[in-house]
Amino acid sequence: MTLNHVRPWRNIYRRQSRQIHVGPVPVGGDAPIAVQTMTNTPTTDVAATIAQVQAAAEAGADIVRVSVPDEASSRALHEITRESPVPIVADIHFHYRRAIEAAEAGAACLRINPGNIGSPERVREVISAARDHGCSIRIGVNAGSLEKHLLEKYGEPCPDAMVESGLDHIRILQDHDFHEFKISVKASDVFMSAAAYQQLAEATDAPIHLGITEAGGLTSGTIKSAIGLGQLLWMGIGDTLRVSLSADPVEEVKVGFEILKSLGLRHRGVNIISCPSCARQGFDVIKTVEELEKRLAHIHTPMSLSIIGCVVNGPGEALMTDVGFTGGGAGSGMVYLAGKQDHKQGNEGMIDHIVELVEKRAAEIEASGES
Repeated sequence: MTLNHVRPWRNIYRRQSRQIHVGPVPVGGDAPIAVQTMTNTPTTDVAATIAQVQAAAEAGADIVRVSVPDEASSRALHEITRESPVPIVADIHFHYRRAIEAAEAGAACLRINPGNIGSPERVREVISAARDHGCSIRIGVNAGSLEKHLLEKYGEPCPDAMVESGLDHIRILQDHDFHEFKISVKASDVFMSAAAYQQLAEATDAPIHLGITEAGGLTSGTIKSAIGLGQLLWMGIGDTLRVSLSADPVEEVKVGFEILKSLGLRHRGVNIISCPSCARQGFDVIKTVEELEKRLAHIHTPMSLSIIGCVVNGPGEALMTDVGFTGGGAGSGMVYLAGKQDHKQGNEGMIDHIVELVEKRAAEIEASGES
């Protein structure tokens, strides 16, 4: 039993976008919403950058972005793309040569605003390089770096200005018969981002990359992103996403998946349902969950685990999970398997026992093809 049941009142009807590819990863259409992150190591430190890409991929990242600010970074990108287990997006700002070099270095996608890289001839060269090397393009509009003429027109960054900027960049690509692109309209303000994305979703069928830019640290950025991205995803908007945190890129991936899992849009790993604990708890719930999160991080199979401190809500939650443990006092609790009472387990040794049960259930799910 898993929590992947289809219930009419929790269906999300995704906006129908056309599909492109970032390397082998399909984006848009009926493809799963891709989770992205970005390295924060110097790109020229090849070993450190590759290690960070691999860690992000292990955490579940489908795509990883790498900044390419100079020629030395372009050279480093050759080895990074060769060693990466996931497609690499090259982050380019203004300098058209970096975009061409990144395409030649094996980048699967170029993050660039075509209107910001100079003359029409330079734009043609970048689009030609992308086409020749099988690169897609992400148009990345940001409220903090809007074009001067749009700021003069609107007076300040706003959703209308962001969407106009995005559509202007789209027009440039389409005029060159290039259609392998996705687009984002990010702002650090949740309201501005949400309004811009809603307008954009109505104005184009291009795949949309979601993000609340410069969201903040791990706690505040997670909350802001969950609110902003969550409401858009609930409306069916979004084909890829990145949670932008001042934190380890692996944390961005984890939060991204948790947002998608909470909406039933992606299923990966163990979904732990646990109580906040109170004086009724029959064991230390907080420490138990903390330890279980660490010890079950290696499991990618979608499944559910309930850890509840007492019998008030424990049995009810356990009815809906693959594995459950409910504290009952007197130093032991009840283990539930597939929603049914199975056996008692003492608090001592409880974590080892739960890990064993979860690993066994994950193996069963994989073997049966349920996931």
